[in-house]
Amino acid sequence: MTGIKKFIFDQFKDNPEEFIIKSASLINDEKATAIIQHITYNILDEHYGTDIFTEPTIKGKLGVNTMKAQKHLYDHIVYDSTNERDFATDLDTNTDVAVYVKLPDGFYISTPVGHYNPDWAIAFYEGNVKHIYFVAETKGSMSSMQLRLIEESKIHCAREHFKAISSNNVVYDVVDSYQALLDKVMK
Repeated sequence: MTGIKKFIFDQFKDNPEEFIIKSASLINDEKATAIIQHITYNILDEHYGTDIFTEPTIKGKLGVNTMKAQKHLYDHIVYDSTNERDFATDLDTNTDVAVYVKLPDGFYISTPVGHYNPDWAIAFYEGNVKHIYFVAETKGSMSSMQLRLIEESKIHCAREHFKAISSNNVVYDVVDSYQALLDKVMK
């Protein structure tokens, strides 16, 4: 059977505007999913300049959403959540980490469902780690049910983006802790 079931379509009578909004949202989610499943990225001559790291747009309050850092690109880091704060603390104190940066909002990957801004870029010392460069997205929960469809789509696009541009020199993944990051890097 195809189409809308009668008891679902009957909801249109109760609230036509909400029915149309929800129907359109479901249709757009399915269109985005279909596009993203077959997305490919090609290398272009475009690149980000260092000015995305020098623009003074990052603001925070020490002890509230900002902490001191030793291995970060700057001597302070602004974080968005306690999970990011804990992740940054682990990056800052681990001897395998050479330098890291919380990526600014100006750094993004274009996707069919909007711009995607990964959280971190991390450089490890060579030696006991397999990958030297790592771009990470930190999430408080790794349950795919809790990641919104749009966010999952952007993450899929980011995986394809870094696969295309890096020849496996840059690893991209989603982690919920520094230990999860190490587990991926040590593979």
